[in-house]
Amino acid sequence: MGDAPGGWFGTRLIHTDEFDLSLGAVIAACLLFLGCLVVSAVLRYLLRRYARKHENVNQSAVYTVGRLMHYLLLTLGVLLALNATGIPMARFTVFAGALGVGLGFGLQAIFNNFVCGLILLFDRSLKVGDFVELASGVHGVVRDIHIRATRVTTNDDLDILVPNSEFVNGRVVNWTVREGLRRLKVPFHVAYGSDKEQVKEAALDAARAVPHTYALEGPHAPQVWLAEFGDWALKFQLVVWLNADATRRPGSAKAAYNWALHSALQAHGIRIPLPQYDVRMRDPQIATATDNSPH
Repeated sequence: MGDAPGGWFGTRLIHTDEFDLSLGAVIAACLLFLGCLVVSAVLRYLLRRYARKHENVNQSAVYTVGRLMHYLLLTLGVLLALNATGIPMARFTVFAGALGVGLGFGLQAIFNNFVCGLILLFDRSLKVGDFVELASGVHGVVRDIHIRATRVTTNDDLDILVPNSEFVNGRVVNWTVREGLRRLKVPFHVAYGSDKEQVKEAALDAARAVPHTYALEGPHAPQVWLAEFGDWALKFQLVVWLNADATRRPGSAKAAYNWALHSALQAHGIRIPLPQYDVRMRDPQIATATDNSPH
C-alpha cells in the first residue's frame, strides 16, 4: 500500500489489475451516501410539515410518498457510492448474482417481508392510523410501515413489531377501513319469567347511558335480541354500533356496556340469575342394599 499523487487522499487501499480503491474514493462514496440520507430526511420533513399545515391532504398518501422516496434515495446513494469507488460493474453483477442466491435461501424471509412492505405501501387496504386485528390476536393502531416490519401500538401503549408478511398472507381485520364504525354484541341473561319488553327497555336505557353508542335512531340504532333459551336463564344480546373512538377500544367499550346493563337491570327490578343445578340425595341404607344385592 503506497502513496499516490494527491497526498493521503490518494492512498491505495486495494490495488488490482482492473481498478484501484483509494482512501479518497472511499470517503467520497461515504459522503455521497450520507448526502442521499440527508436529502431523504429533509424531503420527508418537508412532506410532514406540508401535511400538518393542510388538513385536507391524505395523510396515508403523504406517508407512502415519503417512504418510497426514502427507498429510492437509498438506492441512488448506493449506486453513487459504488460509482465513486470505481468498482467495475461486471464485478458488481457477479456480486448481485451471489446476493440473489443468498436471498433465495438464507435471506428469503427478509426479502419476503420487504416485498410485502412495498405491497402495503401501494395497497389502500391498510394505512397508518388504522385499527387492525390480526389472526395471531395482536390488535392496535398502525403507527409505521418499515422495510421489514410494521409497528402496531396496542391499547396498553405497547409497540409490537409485526412482520409485513403477516398482513399480506394472513387474515387481517381492519376496523377503520371504511366509516370507522363497529357493531358490538354484548351478551347478558335474565331469569325465566322476566317481562321481555321490560328487559328490552332496560337494555336500551343502558345503550343510551353509554357515550360510545353511535346512534339511538335509524339503521344504526341499538337492538335487543333474544338469542337463546338457556338451561337456567333467558339469554339476550344488546347489539350496538360503536363510534370511531370506541372502535379502537373494544375492551373498554364492552366493559362500559356491562356496567350500564347491570345498573339498568337493577333499576327495573329484573333479576340476574345464577346457574342452578338439581341435586338428588339417595338414602344410604337403600343405596347399600342395592349395591350388595346379587346380580
